[in-house]
Amino acid sequence: MHLDPDVPSEARGNGIDGDAVESRARSYAASKGVLFTPMRQRVLALLAASGKPMAAYEIAEKLSDTRKVHAVQAYRALEFLQDAGCIHRLASRSAYFACDHLHGEGETVVFMVCGQCGAVQEAVSDLVARGLRGVAKTTGFRPLRPIVELEGECATCAGAPAI
Repeated sequence: MHLDPDVPSEARGNGIDGDAVESRARSYAASKGVLFTPMRQRVLALLAASGKPMAAYEIAEKLSDTRKVHAVQAYRALEFLQDAGCIHRLASRSAYFACDHLHGEGETVVFMVCGQCGAVQEAVSDLVARGLRGVAKTTGFRPLRPIVELEGECATCAGAPAI
């Protein structure tokens, strides 16, 4: 990934394949006939490097250097990146994080959010998908983006001694 120099170096290197996610964003922009703007690139680079979910206001603050970045600018970039499948939104925290792999149409994604360190792991679950489809069917509800958020402790924090 062509990491933006404005992204703090200590925030880089969380295991996300930045090149793959940026390539996907650029391809999506081209397919829609729109530009992959510098703001979109900066937001994506920050999220790919951070390793933790970030709120739009936090993103705007981190990207403000000599020129203030407003939250609305971050929200526009986030909306584009979410539509491109490059980031996910945690509804419970109103925060966003980068995703470097593709999800299938209608695939049920389970986000496991560590309440201590904030790390997010994601997994696809056919079992959860079947359960959700069954529940939705009984009420006539049609899920569009089946996502489940599970808060708990990651393996690292669960193994850490209590403070």
